[in-house]
Amino acid sequence: MALLELFIAASMPVLKVLLITALGAYLALDHINILGEDSRKHVNNLVFYVFSPALICSNLAKSLTFDSLIELWFMPVNILLTFVVGSALGWVVVHMTRAPPHLRGLIIGCCAAGNLGNILLIIIPAVCKEKGSPFGSPDVCRENGLTYVSLSMAIGAIYLWSYVYNIVRISSSMKSSEEIELNNSSSSKAFSASQDPKPGDIEEPLLSGKEHTVSEYVGADDNLPSIIFENKSQISIQERVKQYFAKLDEKMNLKRLFAPSTTGAIAGFVVGLVPQIKWLLIGDEAPLRVIQDSAFLLGDGAISTLTLIIGGNLLKGLKGAGLQKSIIAGIIIARYIVLPLIGICIVKGVLHIGLVNPNPLYQFVLLLQFALPPAMNIGTITQLFGTGESECSVIMLWTYILASISLTLWSTFFMWLVTP
Repeated sequence: MALLELFIAASMPVLKVLLITALGAYLALDHINILGEDSRKHVNNLVFYVFSPALICSNLAKSLTFDSLIELWFMPVNILLTFVVGSALGWVVVHMTRAPPHLRGLIIGCCAAGNLGNILLIIIPAVCKEKGSPFGSPDVCRENGLTYVSLSMAIGAIYLWSYVYNIVRISSSMKSSEEIELNNSSSSKAFSASQDPKPGDIEEPLLSGKEHTVSEYVGADDNLPSIIFENKSQISIQERVKQYFAKLDEKMNLKRLFAPSTTGAIAGFVVGLVPQIKWLLIGDEAPLRVIQDSAFLLGDGAISTLTLIIGGNLLKGLKGAGLQKSIIAGIIIARYIVLPLIGICIVKGVLHIGLVNPNPLYQFVLLLQFALPPAMNIGTITQLFGTGESECSVIMLWTYILASISLTLWSTFFMWLVTP
């Protein structure tokens, strides 16, 4: 297939994304205020809790089988490799730019976590519709592509909230500990200055003349240690297990780990892999096919709404605080140049060994997972900890502006690479 046709097929989806993103940014302007901050928050909750889970669940339930699940076994490994390699590149960027300690987790997270859900959810169906697409029938391509994207979105959410969440949490705690030390040092200096004795001050003893020895207090409560140990022994194993899981939930944020998109993916797995449930819900003759049709109807609103929200959120970067240009350049080089090149070596290597299904669309999705912009949920994570919010918005602005060029070029090259 001619390279020009591949370039047109790759650029059209990106142009569609740019047009809808620009519309979202326009609607979010202050003098328009249709997609203001409060509106985006409410619409984002609607997408997060309703549209995306419906889209993921309906597509996985319809097209997932045991055979296809076995064929897709490498995708979780591939996504894990994007996180591992991206983290290593982020560590290099941190040390080369000498980034502040409280921003290190943000930088590593931006290099590690790509937008495995929203962008793929927009690009893959659009690529399948193009005439120059090398992926065969548009309907079959769209159905299989949405299955790959749904699985990618669910796995990416698990990795994001279990790995990037904790990296940002650790780096944000560095800033808070530094602030506490500064406050303590300043308060101790002020306290010592206020306690300096002045001439003429009368000093009185804080205690009365009677001196109490430690033995007087210890002798009165000889039984206290035994009471404490008895209470500890009376704590049941069930209580200890509850305390352990409560601490684990506090550290890893399990509620975010099992986000609605992940829950939708689990439901899609159950429906797709259990024949009795699939017979009830999926197909033109299914007794409860109205549930499937309703889920598809809800899911169709996810793609356009997500794109509008992305455009509105990128306006924050224009109002964000200044950030080292070297940090932005380092993240862009890591995500858009080095990571895709390493991804080509990984995917082609496992394909040469025979570990990956040679399906061109599947290869294309695996390669594209290495060339995506940072995940938008990283901004949500920084908001949770109140660290690096403005810096994150600046990073998102520049990376998503350049993503239009990067995704077009890499998509064209990946299509050429996987075309039989």
